[in-house]
Amino acid sequence: MTATQMATARTGDKLVGRVAFVTGGTRGIGAAICRSLAAQGAEVAAGYSGNQQAADDFCQDVNGTFPDSHATVHRGDIGSADDCRRTVREVIEAHGRLDILVNNAGITADKTVLKMVDDDWRRVVDVNLSGAFYVSQAALKHMLERGSGRIVMVSSVIGETGGIGQVNYASAKSGLFGLTKTLAREAAMHLQRAGITDGVGITVNAVTPGYTATEMLAAVPPKVLESLQAKIPLGRLGEPEEIARVVHFLAADASSYITGQIWGVNGGLDM
Repeated sequence: MTATQMATARTGDKLVGRVAFVTGGTRGIGAAICRSLAAQGAEVAAGYSGNQQAADDFCQDVNGTFPDSHATVHRGDIGSADDCRRTVREVIEAHGRLDILVNNAGITADKTVLKMVDDDWRRVVDVNLSGAFYVSQAALKHMLERGSGRIVMVSSVIGETGGIGQVNYASAKSGLFGLTKTLAREAAMHLQRAGITDGVGITVNAVTPGYTATEMLAAVPPKVLESLQAKIPLGRLGEPEEIARVVHFLAADASSYITGQIWGVNGGLDM
């Protein structure tokens, strides 16, 4: 059993009976989120875009570790509106419902502003921001029909601070804040109009990870990584499970009075 598996063995029942769809859910922070949700009893559906064998292996591993999770994987291009809507339909068909959506999928294409070409800008915004909108739109319609749900955006500390060479990424991740707050207001408005003012409701929140020990940082040169860590008050990188823990907290029924909020998990990098 890996360290990630041990850190997310079945630990509670906060999410029993719930179905969660995590985009970009087969590796890194997304995989940790899937395991954390499954550890609380949720069925999990993980979105992925490329490596089918790795996705199948991940699915088999989660089902082996959490037999009640009924994990599934769903392939699609998060930058495609059609694929986003199709995968939401597939999740609902496979699991019968959708209670929790975690918009985690993201890519980078780093260049300074003067060197960035149109495709670098467009693709990062399409995946990191537009994709979150398309998936959320489809999921929210289903959640409103059922009168309950949770949507969590995985943004980034870079969306709060900006980052040299990351104008596309920072802009998209900042855009998730506006998406979060507007969806939160509209979900509450629709429920009030329908006369649904009690129960678990529908909430929309965002989590902003700081520098986290994932594959995305594995390619960073050691000296650059040391410089990054030196800027973090807690003096270390975050672990994917530390991000996942906040996501499963926000996904729980007991978090029904938290909506439209931005949760920083960054070791104090941005205060």
